[in-house]
Amino acid sequence: MRALLALALTTLLLPTAAAQRDTGFDLLRLEPSARASALAGTVGSAPNDDPASFYYNPALLDEAMHRGLSVTYLNHLADVNAGFATYARTVDGIGTVAAGLRYLSYGDFARTAEDGTAEGSTFGAGEAALSVSASRPLTPRLQGGATLHAAFAWLDDASAQAVAADVGVLYAVPSQLLHLSASIHNVGIVASSLGSTDDTLPVDLRVGVSKGLRYIPLTITLMGYDLTEFSSEGSALDEATRHIALGGEFRFGEAVRARLGYNPRRHDELATGDRLDLAGLSLGFGLALRRFGFDYAFNSWSQTGGLHQLSIRTRL
Repeated sequence: MRALLALALTTLLLPTAAAQRDTGFDLLRLEPSARASALAGTVGSAPNDDPASFYYNPALLDEAMHRGLSVTYLNHLADVNAGFATYARTVDGIGTVAAGLRYLSYGDFARTAEDGTAEGSTFGAGEAALSVSASRPLTPRLQGGATLHAAFAWLDDASAQAVAADVGVLYAVPSQLLHLSASIHNVGIVASSLGSTDDTLPVDLRVGVSKGLRYIPLTITLMGYDLTEFSSEGSALDEATRHIALGGEFRFGEAVRARLGYNPRRHDELATGDRLDLAGLSLGFGLALRRFGFDYAFNSWSQTGGLHQLSIRTRL
């Protein structure tokens, strides 16, 4: 029963992940940054000053994030809520290091007997993850980084634990305003699972490219993800589009950013069939006001609704 409920919760929270393959610890797939969420998660090759970027590629950690703090709130569907906090610091002789906390609450559920009779009490379900990361230059153009995660999940009095790691690289071509990236995420060991079915980690191999335009204040981002999970069904083109996401960030001076992203797979799996369906589309903006930065993102889930996400950044 616990395993079935856990699967139902995962399907509610992340239908795109559940449709690929059944895994545990899907908190590791949630977007911990409003900036990245507005860009459909395509920031693994796009350097910036958001400490939470290390979740997308640990090689993004650099001196621009020194003493940076990022706090994010995600209002998901069906009263599901998530919070994220990240802090980064540059350490002489080591590089730039960061620590982060992710928390997800599915809310409270009424406890019932096997025949459906209410027992008059409730129980909770959720997930959490602690992460530490470090990055440093390997050559003048190449940055490398690694992250270690400790992940936890609970459902009533059952619990699960796992340890996972990310490794990534970032290559810069400054004269072309070009960055290339490659990273692998959530490779590790599940120590214990919820229920009798063994959980697995959502391993994700990603490659990315970001290109700034010289005469237009726009950076275009492209990401290939879940590159270890190709299917033999459908055409090669259809399968390729299921592993690609696109984003674009417009700069209006130093203080304002406008962002747009699109995930074709999310559109295919969430669209209702109406002629104009915005499923898979994400958008948002960023504001820099003195010591604080604010980022907002909205992700359309078709007629199901939309996800609202807010990040606040500052330096301590």
